[in-house]
Amino acid sequence: MNKAYFGLPEEVIFCKHCVISNQRPSSSVEFKHKLNEKKATIGFDEDGVCDACRFHEVKEKQISWERREQSLIELLDKHRRNDGGYDIIVPGSGGKDSAYTSHILKYKYGMNPLTVTWSPHKYTEIGWKNFENWMHVGGLDNILFTPNGRLHRYLTQQAFLNLLHPFQPFIVGQRIIGPLMAAKFGVKLVMYGENQAEYGNNPDDNYTPTMDRKFFSVGNPEEMILGGKPVKDIIAEKHFSLNDFAPYIPPSADYLENNGVEVHYLGYYLKWDPQECYYYAVENTGFQANSERTEGTYSKYSSIDDQIDMFHYFTTLIKFGIGRATYDAAQEIRNGKITREEGVNLVRKYDQEFPRKYFKEFLEYIDISEDLFHATVDKFRSPHLWHQENGVWKLRCSVWGDK
Repeated sequence: MNKAYFGLPEEVIFCKHCVISNQRPSSSVEFKHKLNEKKATIGFDEDGVCDACRFHEVKEKQISWERREQSLIELLDKHRRNDGGYDIIVPGSGGKDSAYTSHILKYKYGMNPLTVTWSPHKYTEIGWKNFENWMHVGGLDNILFTPNGRLHRYLTQQAFLNLLHPFQPFIVGQRIIGPLMAAKFGVKLVMYGENQAEYGNNPDDNYTPTMDRKFFSVGNPEEMILGGKPVKDIIAEKHFSLNDFAPYIPPSADYLENNGVEVHYLGYYLKWDPQECYYYAVENTGFQANSERTEGTYSKYSSIDDQIDMFHYFTTLIKFGIGRATYDAAQEIRNGKITREEGVNLVRKYDQEFPRKYFKEFLEYIDISEDLFHATVDKFRSPHLWHQENGVWKLRCSVWGDK
């Protein structure tokens, strides 16, 4: 067996139902991706079916969505206000999922949401248009928060170089912007869209409506890891102050509990289907798909607001052998939109496509050369996943059967 980085399973196994492999990480927020780090991955049962597919069966056959919706109404009634104030915070970018979440809470369930956005690294043209439509067509209030650009670009650069995970600082901010704004505005309820446990994170998280409080337990902020480094080291090296990191430091779990702030997932209460969210957003908030498919996949409407987003998925391909087409096809197979055979062919065609459209912009944003980009990428290729043939990197195992 060739050595596996990140503590991944050395034998690659693909789900018998969808196209995901046992290399998919199961952690929700990835603070570290060291080569020798032990990393939990998606589970498979004795029949070779992944946790995400098994939970989809639970969604279809065992959950009473009528009772779940009633629980949602009771939760919303508990927090509903009639004094003109906001009674719920909805984080998001104005993409299909946050557009669906915020609009249905306001116009079906009568809440008064404040939508809050952790700014993308660099907006795409369609992303900015959909963001504006979210408010102007969808009829919602929004606060767009943009962190210190000099710090965020540095953190993104370090996350790429040290972790091959350029989205790590963004994910941290995106995860905590809701609770941070709830604390600022005195709102007691935060509602995110779907729980990533649906797609292969800890399956036990599917059975609780609230976000795990571990996301709000960082201890000493100076020891927090951003970009693969402790904050105190970044302060010493780059002359930032601890105050510059305020947007990345979540309110403590004790603060949230003592002030009655609850962080929930709408996907626990309403049956979640990304494609149906897209149709709803198109009809109700003016959301538009892109005019061309996203590089690395076949879809045109998912995660299209950030020029750097495709490099996030490209790096998951390098580290785990799983690109964007795999993620898209896996959930669409589960939701009955495509067959497994169609999914396998789409993965084969698009998963390893290099994201060229915004490559120059990405290099400029994180201030590295093209040579350093490729050298960093190759450093993180796990030997159990990749090998070279005539100078070309190829996967050792694929869902379409080549080994």
